[in-house]
Amino acid sequence: MSATLTQVSNKVSIPKSIPLRGYTCDDEGKTRRTSPIKLTGILASKYESNDATPIIGTEFTNLQVKQWLALPKEESDILFRELAATVSRRGVVFLRDQDITPQEMKLVGERITEQGGCPASSGLHVHPLTEESSELGDQISVISSEKQKKGGGLVHIHDDKSRYASAGWHSDITFERVPSDYAMLKIHTLPKTGGDTLWASAYEAYDRLSPALAEMLEGLTATHDASFFHDEARRLGNPLRAGIRGSPLNYGPELTAVHPVIRTNPVTGWKGVYVNKAFTKRINGVTKDESDLLLAYLCGLLVQNHDMQVRFKWRKNDMAIWDNRSTWHCASYDYSDPRAGDRVCSLGERPYFDPASRSRREALGEEEDA
Repeated sequence: MSATLTQVSNKVSIPKSIPLRGYTCDDEGKTRRTSPIKLTGILASKYESNDATPIIGTEFTNLQVKQWLALPKEESDILFRELAATVSRRGVVFLRDQDITPQEMKLVGERITEQGGCPASSGLHVHPLTEESSELGDQISVISSEKQKKGGGLVHIHDDKSRYASAGWHSDITFERVPSDYAMLKIHTLPKTGGDTLWASAYEAYDRLSPALAEMLEGLTATHDASFFHDEARRLGNPLRAGIRGSPLNYGPELTAVHPVIRTNPVTGWKGVYVNKAFTKRINGVTKDESDLLLAYLCGLLVQNHDMQVRFKWRKNDMAIWDNRSTWHCASYDYSDPRAGDRVCSLGERPYFDPASRSRREALGEEEDA
């Protein structure tokens, strides 16, 4: 990473008595990518697809991603690299009717993040609320409406604070020093109707800022905090996972981190707004009143602009893969029947802002002119 990049310091001391399980801190959580990934068009030539909206979301209908795991590595690397680039550019990719197990999802997640350029020290995330004796293992998060009825997840914390469905918009695990790059969710249990998921583009949110406001925000950081998970852990009767959670930098009971307000995605080289309603508590370097106003405006950009959102109606065994660096998402809790699925969340690089990075509109305009 060049000296021109703005990297927020989130140093953590790891006790020597704690085994690192093969991890190393030598890379300091920096991306391995030195330039964005250029699309080759191989997925478009091999599989049927359509863009769900002009700005965000692409759906593939005849792609079984687990089949790539059986291909020679050199061949599958090309496909996974193209998929990583497609997800990062389009924000979220939808794969219909996937015949894939949770363990195979882990393998796919590892291949996507690897080809996206994650640091060598980044693996799959272990959520702080994952049970020690989880049947599917530490790196699989069970997304379950029945579990949420007991008080787990983001639903409970908003019960006494808001009746707006938009209160649930978030990016995954931004409270970690090394947060998620990619995540995937396969839904296997569905209500007859309802339970859709929405995603919104952080690239487009940046593009809608005035140049003066964008310039100011590019020099600011924000504090992300999930201390409420301690209460959730006690409510669920499970100890909070304070060990290494997929990266040696994600360690300990303190679930808080400082990240740039505007983040560069190394896979695309594009700028995006990197704050969210669920975890971002404070923009630093300004007064609290100013922070509150700025956060309300930035979060309002996504809530009040349906043309930068995509809404996905799940069918059984559908899977979504999204880039947490450049999207927000929110589930619709408009159902009473059970809804459940399995999620894998990989870790990327420590968030940074590169002053030389471009906006999505600027980059796509240059591609059209080339």
